[in-house]
Amino acid sequence: MARNRGRLVALSAALCLGLAAVAVGHAATEQVDLLKIRMGGDSAETRLVIELGASTSAKVVSDGSLDRRVVILLPGVTVAQVQQGAGRGVVKAWTVDQVQGAARLQMDLAGDGKLRRRFLLPPADGVTSYRYVIDVAAAAPGPAQAAAAQPQIRTQFLPVKKAAAAAPAKLALPLKKVVVIDAGHGGKDAGAQGAGGYEKDINLAAALTLADQLAKTGRYKVVLTRSTDVYIPLEDRVRVAQRAGADLFISLHSDSGPEPELKGASVYTLSDKASQRATRFVSANDWFMKASLTGDQGVRDILFDLTQRATRNRSAIFAQTLLSSIEGRAPMLRRSHRDAGFMVLLAPDVPAVLLEMGFVSNGEDEARLRDPVQRGRLMTAVARAIDAHFGEQVKLASR
Repeated sequence: MARNRGRLVALSAALCLGLAAVAVGHAATEQVDLLKIRMGGDSAETRLVIELGASTSAKVVSDGSLDRRVVILLPGVTVAQVQQGAGRGVVKAWTVDQVQGAARLQMDLAGDGKLRRRFLLPPADGVTSYRYVIDVAAAAPGPAQAAAAQPQIRTQFLPVKKAAAAAPAKLALPLKKVVVIDAGHGGKDAGAQGAGGYEKDINLAAALTLADQLAKTGRYKVVLTRSTDVYIPLEDRVRVAQRAGADLFISLHSDSGPEPELKGASVYTLSDKASQRATRFVSANDWFMKASLTGDQGVRDILFDLTQRATRNRSAIFAQTLLSSIEGRAPMLRRSHRDAGFMVLLAPDVPAVLLEMGFVSNGEDEARLRDPVQRGRLMTAVARAIDAHFGEQVKLASR
């Protein structure tokens, strides 16, 4: 307790200094109006959406892990009068007030929990305002509770080196991102066949290599949907990612085409037409399907759409980073970023891509994918893309 009090004193001092800097830095900045605040969620996760008249940045003062209070500053945002309300789910109550040129959001948590993610959505699809989205999650249940609550799925959590303890002031983001790697096909589902064997074996070898590379960095919690030659239904692969709380899902495949000269890698993200199928992965317990304050279907649909749109945006951003990292290290299809309705891309709350590493129907591509050295280089490029993606998220979130 004494250590926590010391940390809270230090945080208060840092907050005072930070507010002074905010006031100076934004004195000449155009003010941004706070238009509306919406909230939805349940006892597992709660989302608060702040609608704004223009774009803004934010600074996390406290993520809730020390004193059950999340504090976020929105520099340049104007609050005409103090706004407050009863909470929902993880959040017991919230308040927004004005402090020296910034709007200050404070959320008192109902129990142990912390800030999980936050991001800014620009106007789109008929929505004219900017939306700053904040997700707060309850502390994860213990192993016994989790086992009782969920059916068992064959999943491997790879050992990851313990990360160094974070300094008390670095509260904005969790220490490790959860990356789920899906080796396409497996068991009775052999996938495409090349001259040297089946696709499922190449996919598994690549997945194990990538998992090993990520685990060695100590920056990630790595989950494999399969670590051996077993059959896992497509729907179960999506559920693995959802239950792991994945920050990123990447499915590895090897393509096949009718023409043997076809070669090169490509990356798929979810298509617009397939988006509605994502509702099959929403259970009765998912917070965004129970998040209506009035109980009407329209509000639930809006919150679901908001979640899915943000997920698709993050998927597309990572896809571009991945393609840039692979280019020059492996052949690429002419149109290398594609969209489709693949089952493994359908989770509405997990950013996901499907990487076709090359064509097993092409001799050159198959030889490259079956060679451990060249396959390792490709997975190194994928790992670098993951590092770059989350590194950029950290920079954006700390602004």
